Amino acid sequence: MRAIKGDRLVQHGRVVGQHDQVSEVVEVLGQEGNPPYRVRFQDGHERIMCPGPDCQVKHHQEERGR
Repeated sequence: MRAIKGDRLVQHGRVVGQHDQVSEVVEVLGQEGNPPYRVRFQDGHERIMCPGPDCQVKHHQEERGR
């Protein structure tokens, strides 16, 4: 998994009825785009994440092309 600043990190819900959590990558702390990432959630709080298999990176270049 590789990300750059501005990409979206989508953490999929693990149980029925749980919504996906979407955050924005504000800083890449690993080398060459690898985790950990500092992310900002829609409510403004930030945390450092090492995403697992339930996460997906949405690159901001791909979203602009749509």
